[in-house]
Amino acid sequence: MEIPNSLSEIWKLIFISNLFRYLTFAGIPFLIFYWLRKDTILAKKIQAKLPKNADYQREIAYSILTFVIFSFVGVMLYHPLVKPHTMAYNHVSDYGIPYMIFSFFIILVIHDTYFYWMHRAMHHPKLYKIFHTLHHKSTNPSPWASFAFQPSEAFFEAGIFVLVSFIMPTHIYTLISFLLFMTAYNVYGHLGWELYPKNFNKHWFGQWLNTSVNHNMHHQYFRGNYGLYFTYW
Repeated sequence: MEIPNSLSEIWKLIFISNLFRYLTFAGIPFLIFYWLRKDTILAKKIQAKLPKNADYQREIAYSILTFVIFSFVGVMLYHPLVKPHTMAYNHVSDYGIPYMIFSFFIILVIHDTYFYWMHRAMHHPKLYKIFHTLHHKSTNPSPWASFAFQPSEAFFEAGIFVLVSFIMPTHIYTLISFLLFMTAYNVYGHLGWELYPKNFNKHWFGQWLNTSVNHNMHHQYFRGNYGLYFTYW
């Protein structure tokens, strides 16, 4: 693939990639759970009701705005005055395949830590209206809510990419894998249905994983369950 030779082309590429990822990862589950199988599985929904069309429209509109902001952050990291100071690398041979795999899991731990404390801070009464009110308008979230942030929050959500780029060597393949996993798990958290088996949260391993029920309760009651992937915080 030809590498774009201008920052505007890079922004377009990042934005289109983000939008395609969102429409695919959120759109397919929405089609299955909210349209094709709605009548047969509604009784198993975490909240036994469906959001209104206005909720879907708001979630999609603000998610698109989020990707506009994410794309600007990506362009900033690619800027010739910034990129040489990051720890991004292009050749797998620089650190080897084992490190690429290991770094993926390290990024997940870093992201969960970053997200938990950022998220919890945004629930402080003095910060909540500035950063997090919009996301919590989805008290009964759908997959479209997974990236529905007000702009002030979106900048901080994108901060994980800045942090990782400067603190650890990261290959583009690792970053893409992280983006795909992050998107999938974020959509799962806002799905409205639980996909893990019954009583999985009581399993010795399952008790450490954040679930769709956990995050749905966070949207419904506005407190607790601040994590993204794990529950250890």
